[in-house]
Amino acid sequence: MTASDKDWPDSPLDAVDTAFADLTCDPDPLSLDLDRLVGQLGDDTGLPGGVMALPALRQWLLEHPRAYTARDVVWRELIRRARLGGPAWVIAAVALAMPALRRYAGRLHTGWAGDAHDLDAEILTGFLSALRDRVDLAKPAPYAALCMAAWRAGHELRQRDGAEAVPVDDLEHVTGPRTPKRPYGHPDLLVRRAVELGIVDESDEQPYIDLRLGHRAIEPIAARLGVEVDTLRRRVERIDVRIAEALAAGFLTEVTSPRVRDHLAAAAERRQHIRAARGARPAAAHVTLAAA
Repeated sequence: MTASDKDWPDSPLDAVDTAFADLTCDPDPLSLDLDRLVGQLGDDTGLPGGVMALPALRQWLLEHPRAYTARDVVWRELIRRARLGGPAWVIAAVALAMPALRRYAGRLHTGWAGDAHDLDAEILTGFLSALRDRVDLAKPAPYAALCMAAWRAGHELRQRDGAEAVPVDDLEHVTGPRTPKRPYGHPDLLVRRAVELGIVDESDEQPYIDLRLGHRAIEPIAARLGVEVDTLRRRVERIDVRIAEALAAGFLTEVTSPRVRDHLAAAAERRQHIRAARGARPAAAHVTLAAA
């Protein structure tokens, strides 16, 4: 049954859910043919085959948060269809991201003195802008990029309206309810949290803040660090992806388990080894020239 004008929700996010329910009800629910997508993966990711209705696909993705390859393939298809297939697929893409969008809305609503629907609309606008033309499908983690755009849009509205960040000393040892009350409302604090978890290397923290938050020119920063501009640009782009994935997974705004922290620390150590190996030869050459 199609929702009437009378009972159409006021909240933009609720309106998407209502429209999605209409699009995915019998007898012809909006679906994806997963057999074709599975053929693109080239390995066993566990993504089921056949034609799957989108609500069931959303549930499968929620139940398999580490199925990164399958998620990337599904989201590339959703983004393509949203750009080429009409409004129904735009609604479908937003609806499949709705668990993350509602999570972000809940956090950003805390302490928000303005109209909650305005904040929801800003989050949705950020997501739709990225869905329409900002996310590069050639890059990894398109879903994480969409989520980061939604979060950023909502956060920027809070900043414009004067909301203050409320940091805490140590998220891992907060007493009382475990639902965070915006401990990382400011981007600087999100980056600091990412450093503490090993998602961002400590030596990259200030360059990343200067480039992404301060919007400074990259050439002087690269010269100061003694690296090529393209090298620094690629490094920052990789950090973007890691932070986006961490935000989508809740690592930066929720309590993380010891297993997750160990996994992130091991990944950080691998990056340090790779960087040290790449820099060993140029560094040795520099020392030789300096001694001469």
